[in-house]
Amino acid sequence: MYFVYLLESKQDKSWYIGYTPDNPVNRLAKHNAFTAYYTKRKAPWKIIYFEAYLARKDATGREKFLKSGSGHRFLKKQLKII
Repeated sequence: MYFVYLLESKQDKSWYIGYTPDNPVNRLAKHNAFTAYYTKRKAPWKIIYFEAYLARKDATGREKFLKSGSGHRFLKKQLKII
């Protein structure tokens, strides 16, 4: 199973979108342990949204969409963030 997740930095409320074939909670621990290159500067992080997929292709496609402008608008509407 593959997961697409949305993290929010506790420092400045910025977002990071990624995917993992692992449990998203385990991946969050790696982000917060400063072992992930792109996220170590804004740690600690918290998971605010995730989706599960059976196929890697579906998860990577969804990750790509969520990183787009339309995807960000979708997430803001879904999470009711103004």
